[in-house]
Amino acid sequence: MQRRKFLSFTLGAVALAVVPASVRAENFRVTKPTVWTAHTVDDAIVAMFGSSETIKDGVKVKTQDVASNGGAIPIEFSTKIPAKTVALFQDANPEAAVCAYSVGKNDITDYSVKIKMAKSGTVTVVVEGLDGKLYSGSKSLEVALGGCEG
Repeated sequence: MQRRKFLSFTLGAVALAVVPASVRAENFRVTKPTVWTAHTVDDAIVAMFGSSETIKDGVKVKTQDVASNGGAIPIEFSTKIPAKTVALFQDANPEAAVCAYSVGKNDITDYSVKIKMAKSGTVTVVVEGLDGKLYSGSKSLEVALGGCEG
């Protein structure tokens, strides 16, 4: 029995050792802490990427036009652009940044999340391409007060 434990532990350690560094995700809360305290979308984009100049093309953002529940708004976003980083921002809450993803070379950049929005606003997705350019897409939505859709 001891030999099995030793072999499974050894094989697990070897598997972790051969995982390339590019597969490991970056902790943006540690490496870019000012992104998460920025109050405007532009300030958060600058803190994340160094510039807020984006090409408004190549990023699809899909959500409902009217959300009856501001506590769980489904957002879907995707791109076919070879990407390094994908980040989601919104302008309805005090802090603009929602989430950011490190993208690997062969990753699929098709995401679905639920976010909380205190009021009506716009969600913006910014993609940092492997070419160094920033691409964006956005969608405005209404959040119905009291869940009555209108």
